[in-house]
Amino acid sequence: MSDPIATSAEALEADAIPRVHDVHADDQTAQTSQSVPDKLKQPVSKKSPAQWAYERLIIYIQNFEKQLDNEHEIAMGFTGGNAGVVRIEGMGFYDPDIVTFYGTDGEGAKTQLIQHVSQLNVMLRALPKNIDQEVPNRIGFRLAEDLEDAADPSV
Repeated sequence: MSDPIATSAEALEADAIPRVHDVHADDQTAQTSQSVPDKLKQPVSKKSPAQWAYERLIIYIQNFEKQLDNEHEIAMGFTGGNAGVVRIEGMGFYDPDIVTFYGTDGEGAKTQLIQHVSQLNVMLRALPKNIDQEVPNRIGFRLAEDLEDAADPSV
């Protein structure tokens, strides 16, 4: 079976080296944008859609967390359904096209959302940290560290 024919736009996107660019209304927020970590700078054509979505979400999550104070931690709202808001406690992908989120919902129930990359549409939110924990959970930094530590990010 032959490879599907790609449009010129798809071919350019597949060979692109990932980069991040944000513009914000206030100067303080604008400083939270960061460059793409070296491990993520391989051409998109070498990544599955799931890995590509996962890596970009990590960058967004980490940048969002940099803006939070010690009284808040990140949560994610999901659009297009009634999943509500999930306090993010983990994230992963399953090649070639599934991204999964682990956490707890507003009532404290253990939650896992499994989503196809074509349906990925999330909203990052700041929620007050649990009162029984001294420091807020910062999942974005753990996720980024995991990418940097991985010998082969496609594994």
